[in-house]
Amino acid sequence: MAGVTISFTLGNRSTYQAVKGIDLTVGPGEFVAIVGPTGCGKSTLLNAAAGLLQPSAGMLRIFGAPLMGLNRRAGYLFQQDALMPWKTALDNVAVALEPVGIGRSEARVRARAWLGRMGLAGFADRYPHMLSGGQRKRVGLAQMLIRDPEILLMDEPFGPLDAQTRQIMGNLLLDLWAAERKAVMFVTHDLEEAIALADRVIVMSAGPAARLIGDYPVALDRPRDIAEIRLEPAFRVIHKSIWASLKGEVQRAYAQGEAV
Repeated sequence: MAGVTISFTLGNRSTYQAVKGIDLTVGPGEFVAIVGPTGCGKSTLLNAAAGLLQPSAGMLRIFGAPLMGLNRRAGYLFQQDALMPWKTALDNVAVALEPVGIGRSEARVRARAWLGRMGLAGFADRYPHMLSGGQRKRVGLAQMLIRDPEILLMDEPFGPLDAQTRQIMGNLLLDLWAAERKAVMFVTHDLEEAIALADRVIVMSAGPAARLIGDYPVALDRPRDIAEIRLEPAFRVIHKSIWASLKGEVQRAYAQGEAV
């Protein structure tokens, strides 16, 4: 992203500038987490990277080429489940291969293998309502990864889960990422989660016209365990440094909400 600004036209025809002048590069195989106060435009940046939003100004490039339309080299995992309730876990994963012309039989073979990687081999024939929140999230992760995207866009993917399940999902994600080394943009409100997962943590200011105010390398050894890494002294040092930048923006966003 180079100088990316994204604005929206409101119902009264006024303009709301969500983010302004964003310069952000994510390298191949790099895991970047984005944190910031509620409403600062984190999801807006992901939507732009996915090609779902066009910048009002600036340029988006994917592997050096301008992004025109949908980013077909990226997979997107949303906070809310995107599973079809009338399909089994197996078919929810397999359906992701339909747009690329993979036949149903082959798609189901590949989907079954991905469910196995997610620890869900015995749940292939269950419908979403028969699965726990963590299991549904693993199905969604398999649904995204089965197409082998080069970029993973993840918008608060573990937000609805309980703390223990979030740790399990975080470790699963790290294991999968270590095996494939995809580029990742991971949005979260949880600063500890961001540090535990990422190579870099990007901090955004409060909106409107949110901007990047911090880019922090996470110099923690890999592989990591989500629970154990938080006990490391180096983790606390990084957390303190980033929170010093983030705290004022969170307070400013809260004050703006109170005023409204």
